Amino acid sequence: MRGNADMAASATYPYGMSPAASAAVLAVRRSARFVAWVRAWRAGLIPYDEVADEIAGEEEHLVGDAPGNWTDVSLREGLTIFSRVHPDGIRLVLPAPGDPRGLPGPGTPFTGAALVAGEGVIADGFGIVPEVRTHTSGSGDIFETVLWRCYGLPAAPVGSPDEPTTAQAEGDLAAALADATARLARLDIAQWRPELASALAMLRGRDFGGELPPVYDPRARRLFARATVLDRVLALADHTAPGGAVNIHEARQRDEALRPLVAACRRALVAACNASLAG
Repeated sequence: MRGNADMAASATYPYGMSPAASAAVLAVRRSARFVAWVRAWRAGLIPYDEVADEIAGEEEHLVGDAPGNWTDVSLREGLTIFSRVHPDGIRLVLPAPGDPRGLPGPGTPFTGAALVAGEGVIADGFGIVPEVRTHTSGSGDIFETVLWRCYGLPAAPVGSPDEPTTAQAEGDLAAALADATARLARLDIAQWRPELASALAMLRGRDFGGELPPVYDPRARRLFARATVLDRVLALADHTAPGGAVNIHEARQRDEALRPLVAACRRALVAACNASLAG
């Protein structure tokens, strides 16, 4: 029989997963969700009163350094900084070291913060990046808050020359997945650990396309759903590394096989969230 600690862990983290693995599976990138719902609001397709709740879910979200405010404010209040921004002027960026697509260039505080977080939101004249803060209550409970920190940005044209269409991103993602699968099969270093198999079962049961507002077209929703599943699997793979590789050389080969797929997932999420809206 399992001890009380094991039973408690099972109740808290689905399928007996560790906290890190559970977070990797369950979390959709916060900036992707933020961009999708704020763009839908600014297009007049959903009411303002719904936006903050859709973005935050069950988390506590605040906005820091918003223009005109000297203290952190609630997400609902902070969203007013987007009230004059056209929906096409609100863009998702998912940069990574060596792949700074969508960023305004080196030397800005926003660029540094977005690279550290791996995500961010760009609007007309400003950008925001989520910072996750962990707190411990007096009773020992651990909880998190999300602070969206604002940064000033130089004016920039809408969109990015490196940003693919949803059709292009869909094709690139399919090709990258096929290539990564073939390379991993040849390397024979894939290891399906019980925790990873359970997590994949959970991922297959979730409709990540529903994370986008219904004003997105079917192709964007389909692309977002597929890219999100792969993005979460790859995030989880980081927690289960080296994934069957028995030495440093094989671990490096595994990472090289997955790197193009990781990049294709990021570009697919950007293309889906920044796609044209219906209505």
